[in-house]
Amino acid sequence: MLHINNLHAYYGKSHVLHGVSFDVQPGEIVALLGRNGSGRSTTAKAIMGLVDWEGDMQWKGKSLEGRKAYEIAHLGLGYVPESRDVFPNLTVHQNLLLGQKGSGKGSRWSFDDMYDMFPRLKERRNIQAGVMSGGEQQMLTLCRTLMGDPDLIIIDEPTEGLAPKIVELVGQYLQTLKAKGISVLLIEQKLTIAMTISDRCLVMGHGSIVFDGTPDSLRADDYIRKEWLEV
Repeated sequence: MLHINNLHAYYGKSHVLHGVSFDVQPGEIVALLGRNGSGRSTTAKAIMGLVDWEGDMQWKGKSLEGRKAYEIAHLGLGYVPESRDVFPNLTVHQNLLLGQKGSGKGSRWSFDDMYDMFPRLKERRNIQAGVMSGGEQQMLTLCRTLMGDPDLIIIDEPTEGLAPKIVELVGQYLQTLKAKGISVLLIEQKLTIAMTISDRCLVMGHGSIVFDGTPDSLRADDYIRKEWLEV
């Protein structure tokens, strides 16, 4: 589905990613783990065409080279950045409407699906997004991306700063996506949620993949966890 081989990425003259290679299969949840500065967010931005990169990236057999972010989104890749970019002066419902792909006909997701998944959004559907809590904005950003009906969704630190109950909700949400056949690339620092819901874990260090395996194999690998994950 998503195939990445020998990916290098740059911020100006700064060489951030050094030969990253991995795949994401249909309906798979892959956790991309690592400390801050390891290159996880840059990987997401490279996939979405937001930073300069070299190498081979293919989505369903089509090269992503030279494509703009909106073109990549239209191909079926969704992106939820860490910054929770809601439209603050628009209501919850208007934010969801902006995320809708075309007329919405034939989409796997409806407004009712979003409100059923997160009833709090339904309660606040006519409230401006800018006055909502961080957890509510995270729910809204996730749902707005889903309204574009992606086949793969890249989510950067979805549980950052959220209360434990909301973190649990996000975990359930991601498993709901998998049940609908949507692939997830989860960029996360919290090992608990990543290890619980993921099919596979990737660990990044210094802009490279240093581990690729199942959650169980990562649990059993003390060296990788101590060297690349634990503070």
